[in-house]
Amino acid sequence: MRVLSVASEAAGLVKTGGLADVAAALPAALAAQGVEVTTFVPGYPAVLARLGKKAKAVHSWDALLGAPARLLAGKLGAHPLLVLDAPALFNREGGPYGDASGRDWDDNWRRFAALARAAADIAGGAAKGLAFDLVHAHDWQAGLLPAYLRLAPLAGGCIVPSVMTIHNMAFQGYFPAEVFPELGLPPSAWSVDGVESYGGVGFLKAGMQLADAITTVSPTYAGEIRSVEFGMGLEGLVLARSNRVHGILNGIDTMEWNPASDPHLAANFSVGKLAARVRNKRAVEAALGLTRDDGPLFVVISRLTWQKGMDVLSGVLDHLVGIGARLALLGTGDAEIEAAFGAAATRHPGRIGVRIGYHEPLAHLMQGGGDAILLPSRFEPCGLTQLYGLAYGCVPVVSRTGGLADTVIDANPAALAAGVATGVQMNAVSHNALALAVSRTVQLYGDKPQWKRLQKNAMKADFSWGASGAAYAALYRQLIEEQG
Repeated sequence: MRVLSVASEAAGLVKTGGLADVAAALPAALAAQGVEVTTFVPGYPAVLARLGKKAKAVHSWDALLGAPARLLAGKLGAHPLLVLDAPALFNREGGPYGDASGRDWDDNWRRFAALARAAADIAGGAAKGLAFDLVHAHDWQAGLLPAYLRLAPLAGGCIVPSVMTIHNMAFQGYFPAEVFPELGLPPSAWSVDGVESYGGVGFLKAGMQLADAITTVSPTYAGEIRSVEFGMGLEGLVLARSNRVHGILNGIDTMEWNPASDPHLAANFSVGKLAARVRNKRAVEAALGLTRDDGPLFVVISRLTWQKGMDVLSGVLDHLVGIGARLALLGTGDAEIEAAFGAAATRHPGRIGVRIGYHEPLAHLMQGGGDAILLPSRFEPCGLTQLYGLAYGCVPVVSRTGGLADTVIDANPAALAAGVATGVQMNAVSHNALALAVSRTVQLYGDKPQWKRLQKNAMKADFSWGASGAAYAALYRQLIEEQG
């Protein structure tokens, strides 16, 4: 089975978040299921640099939504990669979605419509020697792909089924109605059954409306987006297509995230050799300017945003320090939240260490040296950070939502008695609930045998891609059979 996976980023090429990790992990996860996944990404400067001069051009467009473009073939690890080389759209300084100041590119609608149009052409058979049985579109940036396949397919091309995966419903790719005539879709596409959404063009909405199946990245999130609170205005569409909505939990790359072999750690360790973790703790303390201490060390590796509950956490830091704990934080986000954490570090020198930005090796070290990782998200479609924490014995302290609810077993009396607890959950994202969760964690940490059991339970949990890869493969086969 040959699948074209279309995403705006992929780890190893370009990454801003968990989408990149998932896009990069899918080919290996599905290879074990007899599925060959070809990843298709935009030709940002960093991607073209990684691809190198040996990349082979396998197709071209004179005017892809007004811009000349080439299709380049290469490899992402051991798996096939296609790159859309369209300099007018993607060859610019800054990030994948905006300039160096963080402002979104004004032509993002054109850039990612071109990615979707190109993918639809490739799936239809435009590039000689490339054929696919199904396309898998990720997030709003690929959201128009099912629309092009269904409403404006390549003339005389193949018709293949499509899957639309929602990694985060909060990002929908909404643009004004004025862009619609430029998209190359028929007039009939401008309807509630097409790409129109609240008077504008909704890229994610279009994909959800027109794909053969919708997936989210955890079972709980698949249920949550049926509600007004989590549906972000598209809950009606989710309900209308509920028989086509599937929740498939993300996995993690257990080769890259393996504490026994991770090169970013000061000391490697395993579930049978937890004592070695203390060397990583010492290294985290040194990296973040924290006083050496054997008390509980909480870590945060996150975007510093409202969604992640970081505004609430910043208000709990005095309590955290007051009960004998410390905090090491790595992240970037809203300026006000960054400033709040910076002020807390100033108030509590040696007890709170803050590094604004993102640094992959440090993220690994913090998972390997932290005692507990805080994830008080208001909503979390899946979350990978808590899965890394589980794998590294860095006990997750999470809100009961989305993938956090699906992957962390709360250390309540029943779960502790049964020996199955892996972390700490809180019911609400509020100052009191988070302060209580932090206090519970510190209390658990004080009982060393109990804490060691928590860590071992966490590390023994299996969140590899095995089960999830099988679920995707089964869904692909079902859709292909339905079409055939």
